Amino acid sequence: MKIAMLAPIAWRTPPRHYGPWELVTSLLTEALVARGVDVTLFATQDSITTGKLAGVVPRGYAEDPSIDAKVWEYAHLAHIFERAGAFDLIHNQADFPAHAFANLVPTPMVTTIHGFSSERILPMYKPYEDRVHFVAISEADRHPSLKYAATIHHGIRLAEFPFEPDGGESLLFFGRMHPDKGAAEAITVARATGRRLDLYGIVQDQGYFEREVAPHLDDRIVYHGPVGGEERLRALGKARALLHLINFDEPFGLSVIEAMACGTPVIAINRGSMPELIEDGVTGLLVESADKAVAAVDRIGAIDRRDCRRAVEARFSVEAMADKYIALYRRILG
Repeated sequence: MKIAMLAPIAWRTPPRHYGPWELVTSLLTEALVARGVDVTLFATQDSITTGKLAGVVPRGYAEDPSIDAKVWEYAHLAHIFERAGAFDLIHNQADFPAHAFANLVPTPMVTTIHGFSSERILPMYKPYEDRVHFVAISEADRHPSLKYAATIHHGIRLAEFPFEPDGGESLLFFGRMHPDKGAAEAITVARATGRRLDLYGIVQDQGYFEREVAPHLDDRIVYHGPVGGEERLRALGKARALLHLINFDEPFGLSVIEAMACGTPVIAINRGSMPELIEDGVTGLLVESADKAVAAVDRIGAIDRRDCRRAVEARFSVEAMADKYIALYRRILG
């Protein structure tokens, strides 16, 4: 089985810090290669893989302003579709632009929809539902009018996330500085409970950060910026709880399962995919509002951190994700 894996080009694959789509693309690619699948990763030239790397884009356009996103995305797509005949299947991880080429080649195609952002993108999905095999990343993110081949949750490499049996007393926010992700709500909860809050993530909305986050920073509400490596793992494990007080129907939440893998339970707003990821009262607490999250901080101590780890082991390993994709590929290829 020869698979062409099409990565996005906003960031390197895998990303250095932020880049969830690129991260999932990398995790799946490496897991498939480990299972003996012949995978060619179409990604930026500075990407890293144990498979074969095919790249024309020098660097991610979110990392290098000299890279024109539109120009290089067309070059990136041309690169893979001009070679489509060399592969048994194309797996598109880069949203709807690839669908424009789908009817021009006979190679079967899978698209993982990393979040159905708006009704406005439907014209680049609906006409292709009989040509492209769509995968949802959660049941919650399925669009009611689209045909899907499968729902496959993301998985992580559990060995990379050390279990922390004791955690800590501080609260944790891990995500983009953007109104959707709830950093301001996390700050409100931390202040109401008198606990330290450590915030990590890129600033995606500078105005929001300057209005809702920066004025509240002090020796107890601390913004650390984007982090990776050991510092990231320490942050995920050394907390009483991850506050995931989202203001949108999140399709998935990688930081949620990463925190749980380290033993840290999650307090999350009960919307989007959160009920699929968090078992209320077992691996975290689902709440209806940020106000309700204040009381949840006291109750979260009753969660057994070992149950958080076990849930991720059972449901969200990269191996499980790869096995489900391989089964889908085989079904498509007959």
